Amino acid sequence: MKDSWNPAQYEKFKEERSQPFLDLLQTLQPLPPKATALDLGSGTGELTALFHNRFHPQTTVGLERSEAMLNKATPFQIGGLSFLQGDIETWSASKTYDVIISNAALQWCRDHKNLLARIKEALKDQGQIAIQMPMNHDYATHVLAKKMSEEPHWNKLLKGEVYDKYSALLTPEEYAHVLFNLGFKKQNVFLKVYGHVLSSREDVVEWVKGSLLTYFQSRLTPEDYENFIKEFKERLFKDLPDEKPFFYPFKRLFIWAQL
Repeated sequence: MKDSWNPAQYEKFKEERSQPFLDLLQTLQPLPPKATALDLGSGTGELTALFHNRFHPQTTVGLERSEAMLNKATPFQIGGLSFLQGDIETWSASKTYDVIISNAALQWCRDHKNLLARIKEALKDQGQIAIQMPMNHDYATHVLAKKMSEEPHWNKLLKGEVYDKYSALLTPEEYAHVLFNLGFKKQNVFLKVYGHVLSSREDVVEWVKGSLLTYFQSRLTPEDYENFIKEFKERLFKDLPDEKPFFYPFKRLFIWAQL
């Protein structure tokens, strides 16, 4: 499986993708002096640097799996901010932190109850978490992607894999319950719908090329991926109206909690 994350493709909608992170930072309480911070899934590093410069922890570490994303993050390594390559699914903390943040990354991981337990164990006393995850898996793009991955032709090319990344997501109520059981004394869990005004429905395809469709790009040959995109677009446009501008509602889940 190849690294299919493309920073240029992902940042085609940079402003729209950045706003939820800015909103996530609003949930954080002030950090203690000489705080330590961890960003799980730091991407290109730019938003991690924004957090680091705004909250001034003594050290911030960004964990990122994609080498292409890490290469973009290198220039931001200054003043206590550093990045390392690693997979959130297999990550195990070697130290504890005052705050752990994660923006649009944990939705790719399995077993969220266990994942949140590992995150909690990596927190210091009175430590905070601030997590944002897309919750748009019931939108036409994600429904179609899952359906196509189950169909014999594409499933064979995917070597029997089915796109079910969002099957690990819990409901907001379930996340709240998990946080309570883990011993978090304070929490705020909520859904927010972002209304993105795009030039046309073509932009929806460009959007998911930078996120959802990387799953297929990493598993298919370049030729098969191009054929997948062609069929995906044709079938998707049967469900999405041909409107200009195009209104693209996007749900996101926010989790803030403190021990």
